[in-house]
Amino acid sequence: MKARKATGNWNPDWEPFARLDPAWTEKALAMAIAPAVSGALDPRTIELIRIALDASCTQLDATGVRRHIRRALEAGATRGEIVAVLQLASLQGLHTMRLAAPILLEEIEAVNGKARRARSRKQARKETR
Repeated sequence: MKARKATGNWNPDWEPFARLDPAWTEKALAMAIAPAVSGALDPRTIELIRIALDASCTQLDATGVRRHIRRALEAGATRGEIVAVLQLASLQGLHTMRLAAPILLEEIEAVNGKARRARSRKQARKETR
């Protein structure tokens, strides 16, 4: 595969796709490597971006993170730059809290409201006896 040889980033998890549909896999890889081979970004920047992508909560590819950290260091990235990239990538997970926290608060209030109403009804029954 042409793109496979050009990247040096072959992930063994892609092997089933390559066996099932080599043409599709080639096109997907060609698209994925286009930024790296275009020359628009330097290798250090490409590797920092790839670290962010592989470390993101939608990817979680430890093998890729390790590979791209190694390559970023070899391309001159600093420890601080890599840590900053990982910190930025971790922010994707915060959207879970932004979405879920208000729902949790609404549900807590709904449950607490039901409990208050039940206590009020119980108290009212006691008072009418």
